[in-house]
Amino acid sequence: MFIKVAKRNINNNLFLNRVVAFFAIALFVVSSLTAQVSVIARLDSVEFYVGQQDGLELQVSFPSTQKLQLPPFKKGMEILPNVEIVDVDNPDTLFLNDGKQLQVTQRYIITAWDSSFYYLPPIEVKVDTSVYESKSLAFRVFTLDVDTINSDRFFPPRDIQELPFSWDDWKQIAYGVLTVIPLAALIVFLTIMIHKGKPIFRIVRRKKKLPPHQVAITEIQRIKQERTWSAEDNKEYYTQLTDALRVYIQERYGFSAMEMTSSEIIERLTRDGDETSLDELREIFRTADLVKFANWSTQINENDANLVSALQYVNDTKIEEDPNKAPEPEIIKETDKQRQLQVGIMRVVIIIAILAITFIIGSIAWRLYDMFV
Repeated sequence: MFIKVAKRNINNNLFLNRVVAFFAIALFVVSSLTAQVSVIARLDSVEFYVGQQDGLELQVSFPSTQKLQLPPFKKGMEILPNVEIVDVDNPDTLFLNDGKQLQVTQRYIITAWDSSFYYLPPIEVKVDTSVYESKSLAFRVFTLDVDTINSDRFFPPRDIQELPFSWDDWKQIAYGVLTVIPLAALIVFLTIMIHKGKPIFRIVRRKKKLPPHQVAITEIQRIKQERTWSAEDNKEYYTQLTDALRVYIQERYGFSAMEMTSSEIIERLTRDGDETSLDELREIFRTADLVKFANWSTQINENDANLVSALQYVNDTKIEEDPNKAPEPEIIKETDKQRQLQVGIMRVVIIIAILAITFIIGSIAWRLYDMFV
């Protein structure tokens, strides 16, 4: 009997110990969960003067998986009578414990418009569906003592003082003006080029120019190779032959032989004192004038003889040029397509320059408005 009672007492004690342990563990878990959220409110200073600003900081730590809702404090709002929020900073967020905990710091700038001792009740925040509070705060606001008896000790307000010149205030305007001037000059230049139909650039290629005698000999050889000349083609034959000689004489002696008659060319060569092969040249021009203007008929052998005389005259009067002479530049004329492309590019550049000038002038105007208005 005694043994049974002892066993019953032992079982009751074990049951009570288990119940106590269960409640202790549950209390620890609840306290741990509650401890994961903390709300701290603090003031930069607990004493300041009327109209002076003070900082109110609210710091909340909570699990990063939960959602925080801060108090609805806004700029210009009174959190207490005569205590106003002057400004609200952006929240500062910081991750703790490898991202498991989140700390949000919110700062408010407050001021007070009356001297008194103020009691700030706990500030409430909401984490998920639970509401948490900070501790209450207290601060004191002092007033400024005004000496109404010795009012003559106060000086009248000063005149408006002129600020010293600051390059930082004007450098943006100066740079803008210096940028507008070349852009405006570019617009004027491109507009004139478009109006006059001139390109911005030309392609210049240095090409060695053949001497006059080589050009003449090549042309005479071409006439010789075309052996289809008939009696009816004599006029065309002598026209091409004399034209080749006229071009050679013009390039060789430097006068406008293409615009002169045969007799004028002979007279000019005689006056200049060059009698070389002049008889052959005179005979060629005389025969050509008869064929072209008097419908004179010539034989094939006569035509060949005049062609040989023309070659002989060129070879007798030619001047060999220096082979080391630098080639003369040759300007390649642009095509209509290239011209249209250049005009299109110039117009696009003008539009971009106008937009840039508009933007710069607008910036300068805004800067001047900000400085003087």
